[in-house]
Order: sequence, then structure tokens, then C-alpha cells
Amino acid sequence: MESSKPARVRILDAAHELMLTVGLARATTKEIAKAAGCSEAALYKYFASKEELFIRVLAERLPQLTPLLQSLAAEPGQHSLEDNLTEIARQAALFYEQSFPIAASLYAETQLKRRHDEALRQLGSGPHKPIEGLDAYFRAEQAAGRVRRDVDTFAAASLLLGACAQRVFAYEATQTGVRPPVDEFAPRIARTLLGGISVAEDPSGP
Repeated sequence: MESSKPARVRILDAAHELMLTVGLARATTKEIAKAAGCSEAALYKYFASKEELFIRVLAERLPQLTPLLQSLAAEPGQHSLEDNLTEIARQAALFYEQSFPIAASLYAETQLKRRHDEALRQLGSGPHKPIEGLDAYFRAEQAAGRVRRDVDTFAAASLLLGACAQRVFAYEATQTGVRPPVDEFAPRIARTLLGGISVAEDPSGP
């Protein structure tokens, strides 16, 4: 761990690494502080709990899905709809790929998951936020005239993000255990969804 880095950065780096390697349940604040080269008291100067630290790791150390969705919803009509959906699918696929190994242990320990769910509610976060963000973006594009008025935007958001999440574990039991490469997967998901929501008759062009 580089001591020249600010303490908060070192703590986030250490938490990210430990959550990936030993799992969320075993990544105690004591072990995180030790790996960051600081005291546990110093850790609590920056983060109120391990739950908050976990949420900050998701927000600051993984692909920035939520900020992307917020920026697109704020300025609909920018770039092509297909390009935007492709980038959303790419970022979402990477986010789920990197976050699931960290969060997986939550589902093995009921008490741990309950504490994290409560922390997520208190901080206004949670796995539903990307769906809400993508839904908001689709509604903004509806208002801009690029998404059909009859489209169920929540369902469309759920389909895209659900496919990206499913990619994480659907191929673990196959013979190769290899996921579809994200740079091939994302455009295919985007084009397929686009065919159902775009105002254009032929979203792929002439």
C-alpha cells in the first residue's frame, strides 16, 4: 500500500482488495485498516461503518454506471440512441461483473445482508438505483422523441440491466466457463433492445 496516498484513498483501495479476495463478511474494519496502514480509529474518521465503506467502494472503485445514467438523462438527444445504449450496457456489464464477487457473501449471511440493506436504505442507495436511473433516461428520450411513446420504460430498463447482471453467472457452469466478451455483448444487447423501443422503423439504418 503506497503511504504517499491520502488515507481515505488507501482505505478504499484496501477495502476493495480485501472484499474481492476474502469476501465482504471476512473483510473486517480491523483488517482493512491494517492493510491500509492506518488505525481502525482513523478508518472511522472517514467511514461510519463497514457498510458505508462497502457502498463507497461500489461507487468509487467500480465502473461508473449511475453517473453515466444521470448525465444521459440530464441531456437526452445527445449522440445516437444506439451508441448510448451500447455504452450503458458495457458499463453495466462491467459493474455487475466486478460487484457480484464482492457482494456475493451478503446472500450467505442473513444478518450481514440485513445490516447492509438497512445501510443502503439510509444512504439512499441500492441495486434498484440503476434501474431507476435507466428508466429516467428512457423517459427523457421519450420526451425528446427518440423512444416510442408506448414503450414501458421500466420494463425496458429491467431487460437491459437484467441481461447484464445475468451475464455474470450464467456461464460459470459451461464447459469453458467463459462469459461473452463485454465489447461484443454490449452492442448486441443495445441493438436488440433498440429494435423494440426506437421510433425509427429500422434502427440499424439502411
